[in-house]
Amino acid sequence: MRWRLRALSVLGAGLRMPSGARGRALQDGLSGTGGTAPAPDRHRPSPGRGRGDTVRAWTELFRVSALFSVPGDALAGAAAVGRSPGRGTALAIGASLCLYEAGMALNDWADREEDAVDRPHRPIPSGRISPPAALGAAGVLTAAGLALAARAGRPALAVATGLAATVWAYDLHLKHTKAGPAAMAAARTLDLLLGATTSVAAGARGGAVARGAAPVVPRAADNVAAPAHPARGALTAIPAALVLGAHTYGVTAVSRHEAQGGSTAVPLAVLATTAGLGAAVLTAGRAARTRGPEPGAGGLGAMGLGERRATRPHRLTPADLLLTAFTGAYLRTAAPPLLHAALNPSPPLTQRAVGGGIRAMIPLQAALATRAGAPGSGLAVMALVPLARSLARKVSPT
Repeated sequence: MRWRLRALSVLGAGLRMPSGARGRALQDGLSGTGGTAPAPDRHRPSPGRGRGDTVRAWTELFRVSALFSVPGDALAGAAAVGRSPGRGTALAIGASLCLYEAGMALNDWADREEDAVDRPHRPIPSGRISPPAALGAAGVLTAAGLALAARAGRPALAVATGLAATVWAYDLHLKHTKAGPAAMAAARTLDLLLGATTSVAAGARGGAVARGAAPVVPRAADNVAAPAHPARGALTAIPAALVLGAHTYGVTAVSRHEAQGGSTAVPLAVLATTAGLGAAVLTAGRAARTRGPEPGAGGLGAMGLGERRATRPHRLTPADLLLTAFTGAYLRTAAPPLLHAALNPSPPLTQRAVGGGIRAMIPLQAALATRAGAPGSGLAVMALVPLARSLARKVSPT
């Protein structure tokens, strides 16, 4: 008789589970198990778990499908300062990947209690990865990213340090404040500037290898030569960095509602911003090729911030076609999910809009590189799209 009373008390506890928590459990694919299943041990892996399960847990923690949105930052940054990809760009990509994954691990560590309610299937609340392991991974990856940036020189290390500080500040505190989207936008802006800084520094060192040799002449970007000093050279990449930062701000603003949904105004506002960014990149790229050099503009004229000179007739080129195609791919990837989330602000559609915004960074980076006069880099960035799409079917980027 006593065991029957215990069974009834357990069943009653499950029936008294708040409806909101039950709804979140159902959305997470845990139908019928939210209130009655025993809580997993969050600090110790379950017995019998194989190596494949462990790898799967870490790929989910790192959200590896979102990694393909990182290399384009460095390539777009190098293009913005008129440099071809080289050693500095490779160091920037490595540093960015490490810092990005550090942020992913730290994010789940900081949100482990919240995810236990909203996303119990995530690696930490489900017990597949312990909190100390996630925090340790974040620390090691941060150190590795800074070490790679240091090899590119002090200016690159300074930018990478600011990027790492922004990532840690966001995950540990700022994401729960109104400054969250701005912090994420700053992180992406700094990431593109890291690629610009390392590329300029590598080019400056290359020109000083032989004594008395003429300095290396960078590839022309909007007919403006990049300054020799890395810190000053990175300034020419600010317009492109701000475009990427504005897109990131919008994606982050939408992501703040991906667990509960319910926001219509935010996806609509971000949809309008996305359309504006696409139009700005497209028109600025065409305008930059229809006017001559602008002395003293420092590359800012490429985004319409410099003083225009007399325009000259311009014939459609393959670069124009690529720029149009990349910008169209950006709008096609980001806009439809945002519209769907605005019409039906449910958690699944909101999460889909966030995923679309993350994937849309790749064609946006390709468009920025092509606009700066590096269509080859744009094509290289776009080659990552099929890989990102394929992996996103297996591991969610959000």
